[in-house]
Formats: sequence, C-alpha cells, structure tokens
Amino acid sequence: QVQLMESGGGSVQSGGSLRLSCIVPSGTFSFFCMAWFRQAPGKEREGVASIKTNGDTHYEDPVEGRFTISRDNAKNTLDLQMNSLQPADTGMYYCAAAPWYKCNAYNSWGQGTQVTVSS
Repeated sequence: QVQLMESGGGSVQSGGSLRLSCIVPSGTFSFFCMAWFRQAPGKEREGVASIKTNGDTHYEDPVEGRFTISRDNAKNTLDLQMNSLQPADTGMYYCAAAPWYKCNAYNSWGQGTQVTVSS
C-alpha cells in the first residue's frame, strides 16, 4: 500500500471545468495502476477512470469524452481533467492505486476531494 493525497476539488457551475491531482509521495509510482473513483451522497462509490502502468486508459460511460486521466511517472502524479461538468458529477473524488500485477485490486486510497457542480 502507498499513501495518496488528492487536491484540486471545488465548486463550479454546470459546464465548468476542474482538474484534480493525486500525488504519491513515496513508492515506485510507475509500478501502480491508478484510478479515480467518486461517491455521491447516498450512493455507492463508482469508478470514473483508470490508467495502467503502460498508459492505457479506461473511462466509464458517464464521463467518456468529458474527462481525461493522465499520469506523470517522473513527478509521481495522477491527474483528472474534468470538462463540461454536470450536477450529476457532484461527489467526493478518490484517487486509488493497485499493484501492476493485480491491476483492478485497488488497495490504497486517498482521503478524497470534494467536487460540487451547481446548475
């Protein structure tokens, strides 16, 4: 497991943009599959986007075409660029890490950063 720290949340109006960042202060960042999850009030946590060690990305349908996940292995950072935000995107966003050999087994989580989109 590794420590993860998110930043970049905030409040925007519908149609606006935000950029979330997650830093992994220690550990070999390039060996981790990374992902963003979110949890809206009263709902279960859901996946948003993921990126493998080789850079392959995957997006869930609700954010496809609007969000972009990226990683910088030299800086140990994971980003999520969110455009055309909608009220349905409101929630707590979490950064997660999984070992490269078990890419979907996310076992490290950040504390979360709040995103609020108003109509």
